[in-house]
Amino acid sequence: MMKSEKNTYYLVHTSAMPEVLEKTVQVNEMLSRGEAKTIYEAVEKVGISRSAYYKYRNHVFPFYEMGKGRIITIALVMDHIAGCLMAVLKEIARVQGSIVTINQNIPYLQVANATISLETKDLIVHVEEMIKNLQVIEGVREVKIMGND
Repeated sequence: MMKSEKNTYYLVHTSAMPEVLEKTVQVNEMLSRGEAKTIYEAVEKVGISRSAYYKYRNHVFPFYEMGKGRIITIALVMDHIAGCLMAVLKEIARVQGSIVTINQNIPYLQVANATISLETKDLIVHVEEMIKNLQVIEGVREVKIMGND
């Protein structure tokens, strides 16, 4: 098996990653919010060793932190109904996402596919919250993050 390049990143759902990585993020968040005064106190609260924390602390981040100030691309599957894409665009504007590109395919069987790339540096919510807001728009069937730069 080949070793990954130094700057290769992967987007992994928490259900597929070791618990120690998620707990490392929890420790970082506790320290930044002032919920723990020391690393020792924070690792005790979440239940990992200090050595595990030190091993991963600079290598695992929540997606919203990695996505902040970057361009992300989302793929949407929508019903072909008037105003659906407009509602998606309005939600992105509401949270101050800056759209870079939009590509919508010709609808087939009353279903339209679109990809939207947007800059996230000025978002007033985390990327995950924006995605959840998009998923509840009438006519939106699916929203997936395709990548970030």
